[in-house]
Amino acid sequence: MNPVAEQRLLLTGNHAVAWGARLARPQVAPVYPITPQTPVLELLTEFQARGEFDAEIITVESEHSVMSACIPASLAGVRVFTATASQGLLLMHELLHYAAGARAPIVMANVNRTVASPWAFWPDQTDSLAQRDTGWIQFYVESAQEALDTVLQAYRVAEQLLLPAMINLDAFYVSHALEPVAIPEQAAVDAYLPPFDPPHRLDPARPESWGNVVSQDMFYRHRQAAEEAMARVPALAAEADREWAERCGRSWGVVERYRCDDAACVVVTMGSMCGSARAAIDELRDAGIAAGLVKLRLFRPLPVAALRAALHGMRDVVVLDRNHSPGIGGVLHQELRAALYGMDGAPRVHGLLAGVGGVNVPPRRIAAFVRDALDSEPSAASLWVR
Repeated sequence: MNPVAEQRLLLTGNHAVAWGARLARPQVAPVYPITPQTPVLELLTEFQARGEFDAEIITVESEHSVMSACIPASLAGVRVFTATASQGLLLMHELLHYAAGARAPIVMANVNRTVASPWAFWPDQTDSLAQRDTGWIQFYVESAQEALDTVLQAYRVAEQLLLPAMINLDAFYVSHALEPVAIPEQAAVDAYLPPFDPPHRLDPARPESWGNVVSQDMFYRHRQAAEEAMARVPALAAEADREWAERCGRSWGVVERYRCDDAACVVVTMGSMCGSARAAIDELRDAGIAAGLVKLRLFRPLPVAALRAALHGMRDVVVLDRNHSPGIGGVLHQELRAALYGMDGAPRVHGLLAGVGGVNVPPRRIAAFVRDALDSEPSAASLWVR
């Protein structure tokens, strides 16, 4: 398959998300502004005003109402997009469960930002990780280009499985940073992402119902079906990424390994910190230390088999968490420990709360974390570092 023609623009992560939404051709986009997500919806309204975004943009009074509008629109059989951040995502919490339970394949971009209180506006992934049990697919992206591509891939996966999907990008480090972004032609995206045509929808000509009271056994079977769909996500996400690579030459994977082939110690993290970690790995390699990076792009469902394969044979793993779960520490640290439990020759897992509240973690600090891990025993608890 020949690579598609693309134009290159200098875009922020937020504007790259808006371009991804435009190319996906949603028909309904409920929105509500919140820092630092607002530029996404601002650009979408500009597209609409110029006749370049043929979607019903619904402006409502809160993020709770945003998701209240997304769910019935999706159940009516149309493609739906929205975006939010931080407190807005938390306000949606009740309805995130409802969307997943209704099997509504909404795609939503979330700009990761600190949650109150105290009040702050810096990158922190606690907002989305606090939603990990709602039943949404969760992707974490490192760059504006990856954000655009992941919007399209998320629709591809979500609509096959009838599960909602969330694309998470770090505030400011990704959402407001400018970089060259390749924008594929609309025809190429249309060939990759067929129109949404669900087997069931709210249609007066074919009466069906949603939200009715069910028996214990029906609820049990419903949750079992949702789990079976979630179990298919890693394979379908990898397939969607492979086909995108064939069309556009860009592959992001589900789990990315960087300089891991002969590594004794690897860093595991998500989002924008992966860029700093790559620079740290290069620095360590130049110093003769065999280190690598494992970037986790798909967090929910956690791709356990891929993580075990990526970390097989490693002696030490350093997990960098840009989040904080009081009483347990770093969410990724604890999830990875559970994923590796019982694995033959499992590596030692060191958990570091290294980017909480948006604290900058430069490559030299990450390199120091790796050196320390090689000389110390891991703790079951995540350690605070700066």
